[in-house]
Amino acid sequence: MQSIITYLMLLITGMVLQAQNTIEVSLTNFKNNDGVVMVGLYNEAGNFLETSYKSISSEIVDKKVKVTFKDVPDGTYAISSYHDADESGELNMFMGMFPTESYGCSNGARGYFGPPKWEHAKFEVKDGETRKMDIRL
Repeated sequence: MQSIITYLMLLITGMVLQAQNTIEVSLTNFKNNDGVVMVGLYNEAGNFLETSYKSISSEIVDKKVKVTFKDVPDGTYAISSYHDADESGELNMFMGMFPTESYGCSNGARGYFGPPKWEHAKFEVKDGETRKMDIRL
């Protein structure tokens, strides 16, 4: 009986510890320190740029920002960020199509005749790694 309990404890511990990745994001090239930066971590192609898995808002200091997403399960992700200079909580658009605030995505993904694509922004984390991402707005 004790061996069964020990086995179950090891199994549960392994499941909890297995997927504890960290993603450190450095954002640069802000025009000023006004407002905040909004950073979204996405875990599905179908939700990319719509519903983030995790999100962080941060102040801008010396025209740069560092944020960290902790306890991220193994998987495929993408990051999108924008400089919310007026702190409206959304990316301002001209005519509903052209961003008027600076933005950036993982892997330097940019939109051409539309928003950036999941395929260009995605990356993988696994095995408890710490992934460092540099995004230039």
